[in-house]
Amino acid sequence: MTRSWQITTVTDAARARIDTARLAAAYGVPPLERTGLAAALSGRLRRCLTKGGDWRLTARVADGLLALEVLPLSGAGEPVWRTAVPCPEPSDAVVCTGVADDPVLLAEALLGADEDTSLVLDRLAEQEELVGFHREELHQTNQGVLALHAELDAAGRAQREAFSAERAARREAESARRRLTFLADASAALTASLNQEQIVRRLPELLVPEYARTVDVWLFDAEDDRRERAAHPAAAVLAARTGRPRYAAAAPGGLPGIDDHPPSALDPARPMLCVPLATRRAPLGVLTLTPPGERWDPDDAVMLVELTRRASTALDHARRFAHNRDIAETLQRALLTDLPRVPGLRLAARYLPATYGLNIGGDWYDAFRRPDGSLIVVIGDVTGHGLHAAVMMSQLRTALRAYAVDGASPGQLLTRLHVFLHHLQPDLYATAVIARFRPGEPSLTWAAAGHPPPVLRGPDGRVRTLDAKPGAMLGIPLRQEIADHTVPLAPGSTLALYTDGLVERRAQGIDPGIERLAATLGGFRTRELEGDLDGAAERILDPMLSDSERDDDVCLLLCHLDGDTGAAGAAER
Repeated sequence: MTRSWQITTVTDAARARIDTARLAAAYGVPPLERTGLAAALSGRLRRCLTKGGDWRLTARVADGLLALEVLPLSGAGEPVWRTAVPCPEPSDAVVCTGVADDPVLLAEALLGADEDTSLVLDRLAEQEELVGFHREELHQTNQGVLALHAELDAAGRAQREAFSAERAARREAESARRRLTFLADASAALTASLNQEQIVRRLPELLVPEYARTVDVWLFDAEDDRRERAAHPAAAVLAARTGRPRYAAAAPGGLPGIDDHPPSALDPARPMLCVPLATRRAPLGVLTLTPPGERWDPDDAVMLVELTRRASTALDHARRFAHNRDIAETLQRALLTDLPRVPGLRLAARYLPATYGLNIGGDWYDAFRRPDGSLIVVIGDVTGHGLHAAVMMSQLRTALRAYAVDGASPGQLLTRLHVFLHHLQPDLYATAVIARFRPGEPSLTWAAAGHPPPVLRGPDGRVRTLDAKPGAMLGIPLRQEIADHTVPLAPGSTLALYTDGLVERRAQGIDPGIERLAATLGGFRTRELEGDLDGAAERILDPMLSDSERDDDVCLLLCHLDGDTGAAGAAER
């Protein structure tokens, strides 16, 4: 279907527009598309009327499209205007008649155009409402996005703060671990020694240069030995008097547990930390430190005060040890026996303390003559070490000499000592060997109580262990009668009495040590023993004590019976 209209006047344009709208409605063009088509056509027609001249409007329906075309009938240079809208085919025959000057038709066309316009306005209102809804929805979304961004920003800040706090805590923990490790290592180094001078030397070695630039140890008793007393900072003097640490500097230090003090006149430009070396009884001195930098970290200062306290404990232990050691050495010298001179019998003794501790224990030896002319030799060992064992050993030696006056045999003497020790010290025990020599008697009487067996070397160099059944240890809660044992004793024989410190080793036991002693003693010639018994005792100790350290005291007593050197030498050859 094709329709054409010639447009010359505005009336022609209005009629053409009305016919076109009716044609679009007849062919089922939707109202919105129809209104848009009419508005576009009206705009084009107004332009054509403005330009003037004759124009042709053609409407063509084909292939589901309503196509409009406006082209000039006169003149040139104006392009053809075209537009099209989709339209369904009508179900009934479409009859389109031209619009005359009929008022009814014009009114209907006008009302139809208003109806289409109203429908467009309603649809536009709906679209505006939908746009408003989406605008509000978009606003709410934007607000949510802004809130989410704010939360993410706050979470980011919190995370950064948490990371910063974690790093700070990690650094603080690492610093605390470093201080604790240093404090533990330094404490172990200080307490490992019982020598006061060595402890004082170690303090600067430990602290310089990480925690202090200089270290000065002021010991009160050491100053008494000096002819000229050195000058000390006023803060150190005040720390010694009050027992509280002092920080001497131009500005307050703010160090926990440390009192501030004006700068020292000896070195006013440099801060000083003066910490007393305090003990429970009395202060030992003052430790004065200068910082490695401008000042100390508060935690480092707390650690230095704690280290000074531990150094005070180490110095106090060293002083107590030195005091007890002096007492022990004095007591030990007093307890050592001067061996008697007996015609026809040579004696040599050696005592070596353990290589650590108070250098005094319960090992002892004694040799004395009785009124009947016999000689009693004894060697023993009181359990334990220290002053208590030494005092108990002294009491046993005194008791033995008292019991020996009435001529009792070695077994009887040990039995009496057993009863004496059990009643005197029920929780203390001892071992001992007693031997008796009688002038002109070719035999040796001996008895043992829990002690390593004596070793006897004959004049021919053969060595035997006197391992007859001994008694039990002295002092144990057991009633016992300790028996005597007698062996022949030829001139030129040598008896060795000893304590377990000479022969016993933890990894080997005691039997290999006794065998080594017997082999060493058997290696001497008789003339060597008669010529230098003291030297022989030394040569016995050397191979037996090859260890650099001993955890027990060592006691050795040699008794050599003089004989016919020539006969003995011939027997040896």
